[in-house]
Amino acid sequence: MRVSVVLCSYDPALFSDFRAAADSVLANTHPAELVVVVDGDPALADRVRETYGTHDDVTIHENDENRGLLESRNTGAEVAAGDVVAFLDDDARADPEWIARLVAAYETRGALAVGGRMTPEWVAGRPTFLPAEFYWLVGVTHRGFGPAGDEHRPGEVRNTNGSNLSFRREVFLGLGGFDTEIGGRKGNNKLQGGETELCARLEREYGERVWYDPDALVGHKVFAYRTDPRWLAGRAFWQGYSKRAMESFVPDSTGEESAFLGALLTEFVPHRFASLVRHPSRERASQLVTLVLLTGLVGFGYVYAMLRYRPAESDDG
Repeated sequence: MRVSVVLCSYDPALFSDFRAAADSVLANTHPAELVVVVDGDPALADRVRETYGTHDDVTIHENDENRGLLESRNTGAEVAAGDVVAFLDDDARADPEWIARLVAAYETRGALAVGGRMTPEWVAGRPTFLPAEFYWLVGVTHRGFGPAGDEHRPGEVRNTNGSNLSFRREVFLGLGGFDTEIGGRKGNNKLQGGETELCARLEREYGERVWYDPDALVGHKVFAYRTDPRWLAGRAFWQGYSKRAMESFVPDSTGEESAFLGALLTEFVPHRFASLVRHPSRERASQLVTLVLLTGLVGFGYVYAMLRYRPAESDDG
């Protein structure tokens, strides 16, 4: 089974990170085509060609103008030649066995879409105040994700992070790819959730969800600005906003978030409170306070979005 990994890049300042991502794909134990989409920066495209232009397993496409992440991913899937198209961000690094794990899931389970676990690469150190339940704010698989709320358990999920997600290519193209109106780096950039919307369409069209393999690993670089409390607060608010928007685009798309919220209130918060009482520490206290504050901000964002996004009408009117 041939796999094409789509890697989009638009920022020359991140070229060293882009190279680390590209090299991690080319060093995988299962050979793959690397499809690089340079999003509207001719100088960056020249630099990519100088570095990878003679590599037999690399295909390079240059957008004539900046078109955003989701449209670039769609373009990458169109020019790819593989049976499976996988997506990796330019601030991530694939584990050497990543592609082999994806292929194993397709071949043994007949899956239509497969994703894996995102692990943190703290560029400026782990923020001790950030609870693992909210690692999703920084693009890392969080505590409570996964089948039955266990991030280490394989099984079906609605979707995985967009930087560790793959589809059978014909299925991806048949679905029309990502909806570019949802967000990405252009359009309404307050919205997040292109993966959520696409995978909800996958389930609606085929009756199947994404197979999650927790051992299909991708490391995500968490830069210092992403651990700034003000950045995290804004991120939490707009994530809540996006959850409400997704409900209007794709009814019943937020079931996993509702289940996570239930676990948060009935399991994680009580457990953290009990742990703090038994073993008081500044780190435990700050994580509990942060968890409560971020939950509130997600809620505020959700309520704010209710003013704009109304519930979608059912098909039978």
